[in-house]
Amino acid sequence: MTEVVFIHGISKQYLSEDSLARDVVPELLGGVRLAGGPVPASDDVGVAFYGDVFRLSGTRSGHYPRYDAADVESEEEFALLMTWWAEAARTDPGVPGPDEAGGRGAAGWAATRALRLRAVRAALDALTGARYLRGVLDQALIANLKQLTGYFTDPSVRSTARERLAARITPQTRVVVAHSLGSVVAYETLCDERFNAGWDIHALVTLGSPLGMGALVLDRLQPAPKDRQARWPVPLRSWTNIADATDIVAAVRDLRPYFGPRVTDLTVHNGVHMHDATRYLTAVETGRAIAAGLVRADRDGPCAT
Repeated sequence: MTEVVFIHGISKQYLSEDSLARDVVPELLGGVRLAGGPVPASDDVGVAFYGDVFRLSGTRSGHYPRYDAADVESEEEFALLMTWWAEAARTDPGVPGPDEAGGRGAAGWAATRALRLRAVRAALDALTGARYLRGVLDQALIANLKQLTGYFTDPSVRSTARERLAARITPQTRVVVAHSLGSVVAYETLCDERFNAGWDIHALVTLGSPLGMGALVLDRLQPAPKDRQARWPVPLRSWTNIADATDIVAAVRDLRPYFGPRVTDLTVHNGVHMHDATRYLTAVETGRAIAAGLVRADRDGPCAT
């Protein structure tokens, strides 16, 4: 019986379902234990894995393609990079923002290709100098940009990710825990009428989610929001959204204005590893949200639409 399903985020293309489970399942159980339980059996926690859809053919395990600034090609990739840069500057006093680096904002940087390349280079330099991103390679940042934007532009990626999660959710599943891009997959899957008949999800717990990021994410969801008011997933009873105060991926940390008053937005502190899934899972706030979903009484009645 799978009571809890975890779905991962970006940058997992060189893992597998089994290796990911070795990392996240003990931390998830530990977080619930810190919160006072009830702690499910490890066999009752499933992992939905889709990272392999981003793995390039012939790429050696552990190595990113040799991306450089010129590989930030699409408008979406450029806009996302500039958003991350601005958010890093806002949360880290040591990071110069787009306006400081050359006296122009994102629109000014994009005026010509030469300026755009300079903007990408400046953004990468600024981000890799942030206190919580030191040691991260340019190639890794660019690969992450491409994964997040690629989910929305490659129908096969989108479809496979949803199918992998749907295959893990059973009528007995009560909690879905979704990290980063996985929160987008989880939201769309829970809304997908091809899959959700018979599901009764007591709690969705999103960690470091980009769901609130306007034109880059929110406006591109399926089903599409109306006037930036997104649909509530039919099989879902409650939703807790948790974000580190410096997590640049979760640049918009309050989801209530877009997904409704039943969302509870919480802030945690993950130290220098602001977007790390295991740091999120061991936070007592995450453990409480999972535990609440496991004990939620059926007297709440059927899920609201």
